[in-house]
Amino acid sequence: MKKSLLLFAATAILFAACGSNENKTAEGGTTKMNDTTATAATTSESKSERNKKTVMASYDAMNSHNVSEALKYCTADVVDYGDGSMPPVKGRDSIEKMINGWMTAFPDNKAENVKYIADGDWVAVWADQTGTWKGDFMGMKATNKSYKVKDVDIFKLNDEGQITEHHNVQSSNTMMSQVGMHMHK
Repeated sequence: MKKSLLLFAATAILFAACGSNENKTAEGGTTKMNDTTATAATTSESKSERNKKTVMASYDAMNSHNVSEALKYCTADVVDYGDGSMPPVKGRDSIEKMINGWMTAFPDNKAENVKYIADGDWVAVWADQTGTWKGDFMGMKATNKSYKVKDVDIFKLNDEGQITEHHNVQSSNTMMSQVGMHMHK
């Protein structure tokens, strides 16, 4: 169950640097980059921007409850590490099954105030996550109580611009206490 909660906090964006070929110095002045440095920065910025757009599209699809669309941006062997408190969930099909179960239990879940930052292969997303427990979940009866939590999702993308990893920093215990969810021991 906790895997599902952690996975939800995860899914699917970021910041790109400007394309200037000048660097700010500690003294407030600027220095000109050489062609090699400028090319490397442009490549990195392009990769960051591309990865940001990928995660944004996945996040938008998840916010629209289109799980298949959200996961199309992931490799088949994507791994969701959650917050590290549970074993990772491996594979797009396993992740899709868990998210669909979550969406059934929390049909109005959504992310608001979403902010993105990207740096090369990594994209971080922070947002307010909300939802109401309206459908039974993992043998537990819905309470019709709502939750609102701060969440940070961290995605790693490969050279082809596909999501390969997800990590999150959401407090599943906070969310569970807000909706009256009690883990069976």
